[in-house]
Parts: sequence; structure tokens; C-alpha cells
Amino acid sequence: MKTKLTKEEQEILDSFEKGEWVPVRNLSKRKAELMRYARNTLKKDKRLNIRISERDLTELQKRAVNEGLPYQTYVSSIIHKFISGKLIEAKN
Repeated sequence: MKTKLTKEEQEILDSFEKGEWVPVRNLSKRKAELMRYARNTLKKDKRLNIRISERDLTELQKRAVNEGLPYQTYVSSIIHKFISGKLIEAKN
């Protein structure tokens, strides 16, 4: 019986079968490096206090609920996306 793959899984399999994947040199070193990046990314060691309008805070809280996140985490993710260049400006 053949396993049904999701679209994403099929894309990964197709990419692998085309030879688009290459082995990682020095895997243990690379894993340690990526783990260090992840720890540093997730580390929350500084506080930021800001004043915003009640309306903006309410809207942030609503959007955070829609994302399933605490609003502080949601705000932090927005700031992180902005700093890393991944926040896309909406065109009106």
C-alpha cells in the first residue's frame, strides 16, 4: 500500500529525487551552530516599555488571539520580523 503524501511532502520528495539536496559537511558542528542560533533567537533577556493608545493595544490583543499567541509574544514577533526584514508592508 502506497502512503499518501501531502503537497509539501511530495515537493520535498521530488526535490530529493532530483538531486537538489547535498549532505552537510561536519554535521555535528553544524547542529551545534544551529542550536546556538535557536537559543539566542528565543532568549528574552531585555524588557521594553512603550506607551501606545488603548485602541492600538486592543487591536494588537485581538490579532494575537487570532494567531493563538499572548499579545506580548505577538508584539515581539512583529518586532523580530521587522528587524530581520521579513515584515511585509501592506499595500492599500
